[in-house]
Amino acid sequence: MKAVYDAVLATPTGYVGVVTREGCLVRLDTGLRRRCPAPPANATAERVAEALAAYFEDPRYAFGLELDLAGTVFQRRVWRALVDIPPGRTLSYGALANRLGTSARAVGGACRANPCPIVVPCHRVVAADGGLGGYSGAREGRWLEMKRALLEHEGAWS
Repeated sequence: MKAVYDAVLATPTGYVGVVTREGCLVRLDTGLRRRCPAPPANATAERVAEALAAYFEDPRYAFGLELDLAGTVFQRRVWRALVDIPPGRTLSYGALANRLGTSARAVGGACRANPCPIVVPCHRVVAADGGLGGYSGAREGRWLEMKRALLEHEGAWS
């Protein structure tokens, strides 16, 4: 089944599919392959397009978008904590787990399930050993390159 997007945006890290509902951002599908840009189909998708453009212009940009994220109570708790990690900073999976009273593996699982990467910045969570850790469930390849590119954009990785 092919996903239906309210916009497909070209970004420095690849094409992003935008899904909105009732004035809220519901999902961002990052790293789409072989997609053509599609203009925003509604005002919410337009705001998302403007916000992503602003972020890629200035990594300190604060998104401030209305979100309607489907997930468990635990996942939503982790996602709220991710939004509190400032641009240009990283936190290890273990350090975030300690803050939330859970395990690093559970934090990693919630990050993997994040429906709005970039806006909910799971890329700011890294391995305790100074490595990148994973991204979107991958430990290598194009997803990890995307995580590296986002962290470099924010000045948190060199």
